[in-house]
Amino acid sequence: MKTATKYVHAGMEPDTATGAIMTPIYQTSTFVQASPGNNLGYEYARSKNPTRTSLETALAVLEQAQYALAFSSGVAATDAILKLFIPGDEIITCNDLYGGSYRLFDKILAPQGYIFNYVDTTKIESLEQNYNAKTKLVWIETPTNPLMQISDIQAIANWCKHKNILLAVDNTFASPYCQNPLLLGAHIVMHSVTKYIAGHSDVIQGAVMLNDKNLYDKLYFTQKSCGAVPGPLDCFLVLRGIKTLALRMEAHNKNGQVVAHYLKNNPNVKQVYWCGFTDHPQYPIAQKQMLGFGGMISFELKSERIEDVLKFVSSTKLFSLAESLGGVESLINHPATMTHASIPKEIRLKNGLSDGLIRLSVGIEDADDLIADLEMAFSCC
Repeated sequence: MKTATKYVHAGMEPDTATGAIMTPIYQTSTFVQASPGNNLGYEYARSKNPTRTSLETALAVLEQAQYALAFSSGVAATDAILKLFIPGDEIITCNDLYGGSYRLFDKILAPQGYIFNYVDTTKIESLEQNYNAKTKLVWIETPTNPLMQISDIQAIANWCKHKNILLAVDNTFASPYCQNPLLLGAHIVMHSVTKYIAGHSDVIQGAVMLNDKNLYDKLYFTQKSCGAVPGPLDCFLVLRGIKTLALRMEAHNKNGQVVAHYLKNNPNVKQVYWCGFTDHPQYPIAQKQMLGFGGMISFELKSERIEDVLKFVSSTKLFSLAESLGGVESLINHPATMTHASIPKEIRLKNGLSDGLIRLSVGIEDADDLIADLEMAFSCC
């Protein structure tokens, strides 16, 4: 079965009670039992809910996984994964990292005794240099947020296998349509479902997909015990979004390519970060492990005046100034003051994230209109 067909039918079975083609929104907190322990598979909605069950079945299909778990946000999913470990354990992660992940790692978990080593994960030697007997996990984003760096998932997975440690991949920027880390050897995939999977900027949700039953049981226990679960309406909205994921990603990929090349040829732009350029440092790896290069682009203006940068991001009309990404509408973002503001400036600058960096989430509008919108913003600066 081809991808688009799988996405339309993933997790979908007609409702046995009514024949409804869409999974009903089971807006209930509890389930009646015939006698204690004698139930229809559901007891209390924090543990399981039929709408969430359908969604988790669909999420597993997206990543070609055996198991999936839905969480109330991407950060909640990340937190659940980190709860597999204990204080004193060490985690190697990328130094170009989503600000929310950095905040969780540095401000919540590190004070509890977890040790994080932030390295350039595009280089295997960086992993080797930071490995020791306490290392339990490698956590990567690829492409990274916001500098679009690419790590070789298969090479890192082989390295992790040799070291007998886990590899978790935040696959949010690529989406399951463009990249499947489990097929490349990763143990765990995490998504901010809020973004491309849901796709309509109307829900907050996260997910974990994996193939290992033991890991799944541990993560399910955390999901049930800590309770960071999505409600049934949110699950319904994501199920609806999944049906058009393949179509949307084709449009994101196409528009991303058009906008990236426009920016690269614009005399007002100093540098463009997009992994689909043949001169991107890790382009061969991206080409090998990704079906498409997505709609996420970052760039810097030639002008280094922060006033010009802030004016530019405030001047677009179709590109709405907002956090998040992956929706059908285009967004523009200033990472230093928005999505990555929780990272100290000295660390941001050290890792190449300048105060002048602008990040785009290219939507599915007509590409000509998006170019015209950017042209208008350039004329304002």
